[in-house]
Order: sequence, then structure tokens, then C-alpha cells
Amino acid sequence: MRTLYWFTRDLRLHDNTALLAASKSDLLLCVYVVDPRWFEPGPHQSRAMGDHRWRFLWQSLMALERSLRPMGQRLHIAWGEPEEIIPELVQAHRIERIVRSRLPGTEEARQWHSIREQHPSLHFQQFETLGLFTEGSLPMPIDELPGTFSQFRKRVESTGERHSERLRIRTLTALPPAPGFPDDNRGQCPPISEPVHPGQFSGGEPAGQQQLREFLFVSHGIARYKETRNELDDWDSSSKLSPWLANGCLSVREVSESIHEYEKSETSNESTYWLWFELLWREYFLWYAFRHGANLFRRDGVQRKRRPSTFYSHRFRAWCEGNTEFPVVNAAMNQLRETGYISNRARQLVASCFVNELELDWRYGAAWFEQHLVDYDVASNYGNWQYLAGVGADPRGLRRFNLEKQAQQYDPLETFIDRWGGHSDNPVGLHMVDAADWPI
Repeated sequence: MRTLYWFTRDLRLHDNTALLAASKSDLLLCVYVVDPRWFEPGPHQSRAMGDHRWRFLWQSLMALERSLRPMGQRLHIAWGEPEEIIPELVQAHRIERIVRSRLPGTEEARQWHSIREQHPSLHFQQFETLGLFTEGSLPMPIDELPGTFSQFRKRVESTGERHSERLRIRTLTALPPAPGFPDDNRGQCPPISEPVHPGQFSGGEPAGQQQLREFLFVSHGIARYKETRNELDDWDSSSKLSPWLANGCLSVREVSESIHEYEKSETSNESTYWLWFELLWREYFLWYAFRHGANLFRRDGVQRKRRPSTFYSHRFRAWCEGNTEFPVVNAAMNQLRETGYISNRARQLVASCFVNELELDWRYGAAWFEQHLVDYDVASNYGNWQYLAGVGADPRGLRRFNLEKQAQQYDPLETFIDRWGGHSDNPVGLHMVDAADWPI
């Protein structure tokens, strides 16, 4: 059988059930499609792919290609819309089967459906490689997914098997040959910009596995994770695994297995549990995205709860540029623009400011995160924004943080604020309105 494997958010050789299935072929064409639409402005004032995300993704693709070459394979990187690129490759190489990982997101589902319609005679397969569970191993049918994380966690943990889906994690060491190597059009891809703050994150499967080992078995950061995870600006305070998980350079099951191994060989405490707890949050939002589909991106969210909001352009610009009345928010937004990363606590603070103080439509903030975050994950990003905006999975409704109190608690000496220029010389006031720009 002649198979096309469509790499997406699974840029790894280890614990990749989709690639393992695709490898059972006579010929295998490995493809990654870079969509030009990622780099164009979207409906909410932002691009889908900013410089930090693109740099990390490209590094991950190059690392994947280096891993494929010793097996006689290579990664064909194609520039274009998948609905056009994949059918062209199917025809040119007489492909009989297309395999990829199952992805959350309405656009990803639409593309898959479009290609299937163009080639109804082909064999199409999707495999669940992004989470701890498969849909079939969840402790409930997906249409009965609990409306809150706490309910989901209790259902999972009531099974008595915290590290569910404990399968033997294997790394592929052999692949079938390719049916000829197409000419890449990767030269049309955007250039890779130099980072302002180099050395934070480097994409690719080897780098992700190294960070996993470092955080668990070298620095033993996992053993104090619960106490340090709310730090605003410290590399060792959290695992920093999210960029590799978001791009599929790391398997979430491998992280879970590593936690289990650490607890057996080193120590088991509240902090080691809390890292698993965070993986479970990620898992919940993955199935939340599959369960709710397009409602993940609607203003009224999955709750269909209307909240008054509008688009004040000056407020949105001030938030993006770190020029609000709130120094801790400014510092976090400056850090995000310059590095592509901010801590979990900082994300909650800037999102709370966006929704509550600036009274803006949460989708514009989510889209800005999508452009800039090196660890952008569609389910976690939009699920968390809905949660904080009071239209998603939070049973308490709208979340509002006292920004001054939070700054005093997590940055009492203003170290974070000073480092990232949080004190604005001319902050934009909330009630400034241009006479020619009447908000509606």
C-alpha cells in the first residue's frame, strides 16, 4: 500500500500511533503542509502564526527531518493550502491511503473532510495521539463529558488508574521507503527571525525530551512544582514542557509515564501530583474542544451566555503594546511580545484585565495569544479564555483578579515589572474615546 502520512501536531517518532500505523506500508510519503493563511491577518486583528511560534515550529520540522533521514526518509515540507497540496501529492504519487493524527479545531476538521470528498476511493485513517486517553478509553462517552474540570477529574481518578492508557511507548527505528521525493516548495515559507532573547526554547523532539529529563531527574523541579508554579519570571519554576507538547514533539503519555517513574524512584508528593493535575487540565480541554466544536470559538461560548463587550480599538492596542494602567499587565504583555511566552499566572492576569478592566471581547485576546504564544494549543487556549470570560467550563462564572493585589503578592519588589518595562510613561486611559470613533 502507498501511504501519505500528514504530520500535523505530532512532530515526533516516539509514542506516535498514527505514524506507527502509517509505517505498515510498502511506500510512505511524509508530508508537512505550511498554510499561507497562517501568516495573514484574521478576523480578530491577529495572525494565526507569529514569529515566535513560526521559529519554534520550523526548528521542530528540521529536527524531525534529521530523525527521518537515517531511516531513508525525509520530510516533504509543502507551502500551500492543504486542500490543494494533499490531493496534488495523492495524484502525483498514486497514494492509496492518507493517515494523520486526529485534531481538535473546526478548520482542521473541514480540511480533512474536503480532502476526503475529493478522493472518496482512498483509505483515510485518523489516530488519537494528542492526549492521555483515546475517545474509547475515556471514563465516559464524549457527549457526556462533564461541564466542569472538577467533575472530569473525579471521574478519571475514580477509576483508580491515575496514569491511564499506560501503553508501551516505543520509538520507530525503521520506515518504508518513499515513492520518490517531491520537490519542496519550502523556499516560499516566511523567513525565520532572530529571537530578541535567544536560548529560551528550541523546537524538536530531542530538545523536548531533554527538557523533560532536566525538570524531573536533573533539577528535580517537579518535587517543588506546586510551590513554584505561580512565579512570574523564572525558568525553573515550572516544567516549560508546553511548547513541545503543543507541537507534538513530546508525547503527553510520555510525560505522564515519566511522572510515574519519578514517583516510584524518587518521591511522590503534592507537587508531583500537581504536574499530573496540569496534564489532566490539558486533557479536559482537548476533549472539550472535540465535544463542543465551533462553540469553542463563539463569543457566547459553550454556555451561550451573553456578556456585554465591544471593540475599543485604543484599549486593545494599549493591552497589546503593554501600555495600560496596570504595570504587571504591561510587563507580561511586553514579555509575551519579546519572547513568545508568559507564565500561567501572568496569562490569567492579562486575560482578566482584558475581559474585566478593558471590557473587550475575549476572542480578540485569544487570537492575540494564538499569534504570539510559542506553546499555543487551540483547545487549551480557547478553553481557558472561555473559562476566564465566564462563558465556558467555569461553574463560578466570570473570573476577576484584583491586579494590584496580585502584583503585590507575586511581584512585591517589582522585579518582574522593572525587568519587562511595566511602568508606562503615558498609559492609555480606559475612558479615552476619540470623537471620531464612537464605540458601539
